[in-house]
Amino acid sequence: MFPLIAAAGGLASCSGELSTLSPAGPVAGSVATLWWVMASGAALLFALVMGLFLLTVLRPGFGRSLSPRAWIVGGALVLPLPVLVPLLVYSFEQGERLLMLGGPEGDAVRIEARATMWQWQFFYLDEPGQPSTIASLDIPAGAVVDVMATSEDVIHSFWIPRLGGKIDAIPGHRARLRLLADAPGTYSGLCAEYCGLGHMRMSFTVRAHEPEDYKRAMDAARAASVHAESRARQP
Repeated sequence: MFPLIAAAGGLASCSGELSTLSPAGPVAGSVATLWWVMASGAALLFALVMGLFLLTVLRPGFGRSLSPRAWIVGGALVLPLPVLVPLLVYSFEQGERLLMLGGPEGDAVRIEARATMWQWQFFYLDEPGQPSTIASLDIPAGAVVDVMATSEDVIHSFWIPRLGGKIDAIPGHRARLRLLADAPGTYSGLCAEYCGLGHMRMSFTVRAHEPEDYKRAMDAARAASVHAESRARQP
């Protein structure tokens, strides 16, 4: 009964706004697939080790013909290789495929994610005037987006679980993360690196728009940026 309850609880946690196993784009889908493949490999290794353990318990004298050195070399080095080597090759292949997503870097929508304690500000580098938004990221659905993450104080980590992997935002450095949302929708993002007392509230919302809606969102962000600049100039 307990294994069934544990399995049900595990499957229930595979969905939700912050679940990496409920992908909404090819990047997150690749991460989720890699997780399942790695989990399957770990389960296979566990089964092999437990099989050897049960043989030694249920069949006294099993393996006495092998020296301790042979057990160490065979059990700790040789036994995992048929599982670990394919996992390693597969993970590298997935990484290369993600790097090639959407073609060259110049074909993607460029957005800078600038972290400060404790908020995210986004600058739309390809838009006239480079408007910005705070705690809200607007992206076009179905288009490749390159997010350049950086920080103005300490190390943060940019993460949208349902759209892609996470990447560190480091002061003085711009790290690139490629995203793609399959369809319009709203997704949750957060800082995944502890960065001080306000870390828990350092989250943001991602809105993937249809092309016309994305244009309207950029117009609104541009107007808000101009208004904020004019207010800042006032004595």
